[in-house]
Formats: sequence, structure tokens, C-alpha cells
Amino acid sequence: MTERDKLIEVVEEDPPLPEDDRSPLMRLGLTVLRFLSAVAVPIVAFIILWLSFEWLRQADVNRGVIVLVALGVGVGGIFALYWAMDYAVNRMPEEWRESVRPWVFVGPALVILSIFLLYPALNTIWLSFLDGNSDKFVGLENYGFVFTDDGMLRAIRNTIIWILVVPSASVGLGLGIAVLADKLRRGEAFAKSLIFLPMAVSFVGASVVFGLIYKYKVFGAQTGLLNGIVQGFGDEPIAWLSQEPWNNLLLMVIMIWMQTGFAMVILSAAIKSVPDDILEAARIDGATEIQVFWRVVLPSILSTVVVVMTTMIITVLKVFDIVFVMTNGESGTEVIAEQMIRWFFRNDHNGRGAAIAVVLFLAIVPVMWVNVKRFRAEEAIR
Repeated sequence: MTERDKLIEVVEEDPPLPEDDRSPLMRLGLTVLRFLSAVAVPIVAFIILWLSFEWLRQADVNRGVIVLVALGVGVGGIFALYWAMDYAVNRMPEEWRESVRPWVFVGPALVILSIFLLYPALNTIWLSFLDGNSDKFVGLENYGFVFTDDGMLRAIRNTIIWILVVPSASVGLGLGIAVLADKLRRGEAFAKSLIFLPMAVSFVGASVVFGLIYKYKVFGAQTGLLNGIVQGFGDEPIAWLSQEPWNNLLLMVIMIWMQTGFAMVILSAAIKSVPDDILEAARIDGATEIQVFWRVVLPSILSTVVVVMTTMIITVLKVFDIVFVMTNGESGTEVIAEQMIRWFFRNDHNGRGAAIAVVLFLAIVPVMWVNVKRFRAEEAIR
């Protein structure tokens, strides 16, 4: 009998006990070990980093030493910490190892996410029931403000319009460009790179660029591109960002310009994954290229289209930079995220800002639920 056969025989003779067959005391011990494994790494890492930063704050420490210590602690120290935890797990009884080991590596991430995501979320919900200074409980008064204030109602209306226009236009343009680019014999990569290039620009940077396009001057020569074209045709210049409701559409154009490249890249990859045999069979049966697209290609990539659409909807719900830079939320261009920032940081009203944040979160949850449900359906098919 070889060593491998002996090892297999030993494993088969003494398999780990199923979770249900363990005694209550053993299950309690495993639960405690899992908890300690999850919190040990964050706690020890925090202590080490805190002590290191306290030492690095000393004025007489050499800059080179600071860099070396930061690299040593931040990279080597964390690696050593995980290695030590894994070594400790290997010293445990065999029936405990595989139950505890995942918590050593996944647990710290869950603890950190709970601290930096779950706690702020719960705290924001609590703040939404308090007054502006977070001193007095006011119940649902802040939520009443969200759904009755004129500015908030305009923000909700505008956000809904953004959700309807931006994802639809971006996905539609991205899909059209992806299909056309797929037909190119040469220069496909170059063409896609040009369309995708705006993704490398931040929302603030894109807003500054389009600010030069929409620029309007009350006195002096017009330097905005659009007004230059308008004056070239002999008409008077226009204050584009003050023209309601068209100023909202002009702001949406910025995001469409940026997100079309993202949609194109994802959808182009999905189109290329459609089997050629199916496409050729459709063409042999007499289908035109338009029919091939609508009846073969689009149904095949529909799940990808839904994912891209939901991703863009979430991005649109969080849009703030474009509105803040271009119009500061004036002239009827308010959106929910901009109002949240305004009430939190500019009007110093924690209760209303938190209530708007909670409403925004609740608006995103159904979109995330659709995304998760779609992923589960795909996994079930696989």
C-alpha cells in the first residue's frame, strides 16, 4: 500500500464530525474560536499600526526610516499576522481546523465592513429621527420634509428623469457602437479606445470640460463653444444652464458621454461571446442582420444588458459632482444626492441630510435586489 493510499484510508476512517453531530459544548467552542479569529486580526493590526504611527510622528525620525517602517508594517506586518493566525489554526485539533480557517481570512474583512459600513448606516438611520443638531428626537418630521419640500420634490423629479434618460441613452448608444465596431475589419481597438476614453476622466473634470462648452458671458466676447456656434449663425448667445428644463438634459449629456464607453466595452465582450454557429444558422435560415440582432444577439446578451443598466442606475442615483460643479443645484437642477450634501454640510442640518440619505439608500435597494436575483438565476443555469 502506497503512502497516498494510507492517507486516504486514514481520512476515510476518521472524517470530521458534521456540525449537527457535535456536542453543544463543542459547537459553543467553535463559535467562540470563529469570533476570536475574525476579530483578532483587525484588533492586533490596529494596535500595531497605532503604535507605529505614534512612533512615526516623532519629528526626529528620518524620512527614509519612515518609508521603510510603513512598508514593513503595512505589508510585511499584515502578512506575518495572517501567517501566524494560519499557523495557530494548524495547531488546532483536526476536526476544528476547517471550521475555523475561513474565519481567519474572511472574518477580518467582515468585521472591517461592519465597522465602516454597517455602523455608519445604522447611525445615519438614527440621525434621521433627530433634529438638525442631533439633540432632540423629532420622529418622522425629517421624512415629511423630504416628501413635501419644493426643492426636494424637484430633486426627486429630476432624479427620476436622470434614471430614465441616462442609463437608456448610455446603454443604447453603447450597444449600437459595440455592434458597429464589431463589424470593423480594421481599427476596432482604436475606435473603442476613443469611445472609452471619457471613462478615464473624473466627473469633476468632465464638468469643467463641458463648462467651457456651455459657457455664457453677460458682458464681453463669448468663449463658450455652443454660443460661438449660435453667434456664427447670427443669433444671440444663450445662458444654457439657466434654461429650464433643458439645463437638466445638458447635464445628463455629460454623464451619457462618460458612461457610453463603459457600456460599449461590456456589451462588446458579451456580443463576441455569442456562438458563431447560432449566428450562421440564423443567416442560413434567411434572417437579415437586423433580425439576427433582435432575435439572436440581443436575447443572448440580455442578462449583460440588465447588469449594465442596473449598474448605471445606481451610479445615476449617486450623481452629485456634475450638478454641484455646473449649476450648484440652482435653476431647477437639484438631484437627491446633491440635496443630501447640501443639507448635511452646507445647511448643517444632520436630521434632514440623514433622512435624504436613507431615502436614497432605500431607492438603491430594489435595484441591487434585481441585480442579485439575476446573478442567482445565471448561476442556477450554469
